[in-house]
Amino acid sequence: MEDVSDPPFRRLCKMHGADLMYTEFISSEGLIRDAIKSRQKLDIFDYERPIGIQIFGGDEEAMAMSAKIVETVQPDIVDINFGCPVKKVVCKGAGAGVLKDIDLMVKLTKSVVESTHLPVTVKTRLGWDHDSINIDEVAQRLQDTGIKALAIHGRTRAQMYKGHSDWSHIARVKANPNIEIPIFGNGDIDSPQKAIEYKEKYGVDGIMIGRAAIGYPWIFNQIKHYRETGEILPDPTIYERMEAAKNHLEWAVEWKGERTGILETRMHYTNYFKGIPNFKPYRTKLVTQDNLIDLEKTFSEIESEFIPTLEVRG
Repeated sequence: MEDVSDPPFRRLCKMHGADLMYTEFISSEGLIRDAIKSRQKLDIFDYERPIGIQIFGGDEEAMAMSAKIVETVQPDIVDINFGCPVKKVVCKGAGAGVLKDIDLMVKLTKSVVESTHLPVTVKTRLGWDHDSINIDEVAQRLQDTGIKALAIHGRTRAQMYKGHSDWSHIARVKANPNIEIPIFGNGDIDSPQKAIEYKEKYGVDGIMIGRAAIGYPWIFNQIKHYRETGEILPDPTIYERMEAAKNHLEWAVEWKGERTGILETRMHYTNYFKGIPNFKPYRTKLVTQDNLIDLEKTFSEIESEFIPTLEVRG
């Protein structure tokens, strides 16, 4: 969720029912070097709570020091990312790259746990590849370091985001009588039905949602409503989608300034307006215009063209 799970995105998710959120992952080395981008990712706000700050790295000392830096902004949780499969992270021996070395994973985790008074959680994957799935040993050994919860993505690093996640391994970890910490499942949850089905089928303590919330923050309340009533809420109308997109833009500009806010919001428009017939000309405008006046005009055009007659059906 790098370059996605920033304060404007998280604010929308919170508005629409997210219970616990994490920041974009932050490089431990970047924090220590006082890198501007890394420091900016520490921005959290009271309305987001409970909120966790996620860090990654491959050096014990750097991870310990970064945890102390994170502590200064008083999040509710420090989370360690051992799951990111992206090459530039893995090549540094961080993220999912640590899956090849459980001893190092344990040392890194222990260094963070011992350097902060905040609860520490971990996000990881099943293993490096199909032939080296080691999540059972990982869960036990990380629990022994003192972490308070473990989130497991049901894919290996080799799978990246392809194929299907395999939650049977997550269920086995949860069913292990020696595992006492909460276990959260992650991977392929993109509907209320699947969220409840997977939670009940695999027995996890909670569900973590990532990509399915991009451009669709309504998924959180839809899941809650379905859990409580068995009913599926209707998809958001185009008016609701437009309001979300406008809010996202406004908050991004407030947070990072007009130029950066406009550029960083562009990636979300395709998802906000997914499935609307004849919308392509307006999407093209939204992702190419570079000032607020023109963007406001385009939103007005969308309102005039679509809102009186159309509601999105999926």
